Amino acid sequence: MLGPPYNHTVETPATFFLVGIPGLQSSHLWLAISLSAMYTTALVGNSIIMMVICMDSTLQEPMFCFLCVLAAVDIIMASSVVPKMVSIFSSGHSSISFQACFTQMYFVHAATAVETGLLLAMAFDRCVAICKPLHYKSILTPRVMLGMSVTITIRAVIFMTPLSWMISHLPFCGSHVVPHSYCEHMAVAKLACADPMASCLYSLIGSSIIVGSDVFLISASYILILRAVFGLSSKNAQWKALSTCGSHVGVMALYYLPGMVSIYVAWLGQDSVPLYTQVLLADLYLVIPPTLNPIIYGLRTKQIRKRIWSLLICCVLEHTCECS
Repeated sequence: MLGPPYNHTVETPATFFLVGIPGLQSSHLWLAISLSAMYTTALVGNSIIMMVICMDSTLQEPMFCFLCVLAAVDIIMASSVVPKMVSIFSSGHSSISFQACFTQMYFVHAATAVETGLLLAMAFDRCVAICKPLHYKSILTPRVMLGMSVTITIRAVIFMTPLSWMISHLPFCGSHVVPHSYCEHMAVAKLACADPMASCLYSLIGSSIIVGSDVFLISASYILILRAVFGLSSKNAQWKALSTCGSHVGVMALYYLPGMVSIYVAWLGQDSVPLYTQVLLADLYLVIPPTLNPIIYGLRTKQIRKRIWSLLICCVLEHTCECS
């Protein structure tokens, strides 16, 4: 039988309190400095990538369009958590309202779902460009790109909306202290007075399906890319392609591994893995990719690098003329 519905208005706390990284309070100041530097790099780097791609009519290929969207998602993902983290680590302002907590949770998890879809789209783009170069423009038409972008967004919304509804309707009548540096789903769900198993299972299964299928398809794309690369006669071309693919795979590993490890550790090894390690893993996969993506996907791309240099030179020359 179903029990009586919870009185949500009575049992909803006005405020949660984020601990930061439990057990590492003595290092909070250094963490605040490091996070501030990484966040600044992410904001500046991704903003430059977006500006350059939007301003330059020659950078309207599918790869650059996906890169522009990825930069926007990275800014949203980092901005959802880092300012609050820095506030906790630097000044101890750990309170967050109930509404703000679940809004943060929604944007964080939706952004990660969109990001993994974009990484798959970019891997598919590179696969078509290298394996089917003559059919590239006929395969990746603007209509196909729009369809891929809409599908990625709808998938994230479909995944996150039921999860947010389930956890926001749980009763929180006990402790309001979240042992985390942001409103991570599992950390908040464990504070509920009712059994949060339904939302936790939904999160685990949904994340596993989304990430598992994306990683499988990304791996298949890069296997096809490597087969095509090793078929090239030029060793220089092989090395260039392998270098680019290697850097992409490295960034993806830094994104997927900490995220999935933190999810499964929260389920299977929470007693054997220190809590600060779990929180650090969950923090890293939200901060490191937005910081590295502009460098790996942007500055290592010849067209973008040349455009950035030309903009910098123009700015310097204009400033010199104004001064004189």
